[in-house]
Amino acid sequence: MWLASAPEGIGLFVPPWDEVIISLICLAITALAVAKYGVPRYLEVLDKRALAIEGGIKRAEEAEAEIAAIRAGLEGEKEAARVEAAKVREDARADAAAILAEAKTKAGEEARRIQESAQRQIDSERRSAEVSLRQDLGTLATDLAEKIVGESLKDSALASRVIDRFLADLESQTTAGKGA
Repeated sequence: MWLASAPEGIGLFVPPWDEVIISLICLAITALAVAKYGVPRYLEVLDKRALAIEGGIKRAEEAEAEIAAIRAGLEGEKEAARVEAAKVREDARADAAAILAEAKTKAGEEARRIQESAQRQIDSERRSAEVSLRQDLGTLATDLAEKIVGESLKDSALASRVIDRFLADLESQTTAGKGA
C-alpha cells in the first residue's frame, strides 16, 4: 500500500488518514495516562515542595524573630554592662580620691611628727650644747681670772660666783647686741 501510491506535491506533507487516526488514539491514550498518573504525581511533588518551602520560610521567620529577641536582650545586657562599667569606674575614682586624701593626710601627719621630733632633738641638742658651752666657758673664765688675779680660785663658791657674773655679763652683751 505504501509503495503503490507515492504522494506528490502537498501530499508529501499530509499523512494518510489511517495514520492520523492511529496517532490520535495513541496521543489520547498517552494524554489520559499522563493526566491520570503523571499530573497528580507531579502536583503531589509540587505540593510537597511548596509545603517544604512554606515550612522553611516559617522556620526562617521564627528564627529571625528569635534572633531579633536575642539581639534585643543582648543590647539590653550590653547597655546594662556599660552602665555598670561606668558605675565601677566612678566608684574606683571615688575610692582613688579617698585613698589619695587619706595618704595625703597620713603623709602630713607623718611630716608633722617628723618635724616635731626633729625640733625636739634640735632643742635637746641646743640645751646640751648650752650646758657644755657654759661648763667650758666657766672653766675658761676661771682660768682667765686666775691668770688676771694671779691667785688660784680653789674656793668653789668664789669660782661659781665669778663664772655666774661672767656669764651674766656675756648674756647682757649678747642681748644688747641683738636689740641694736
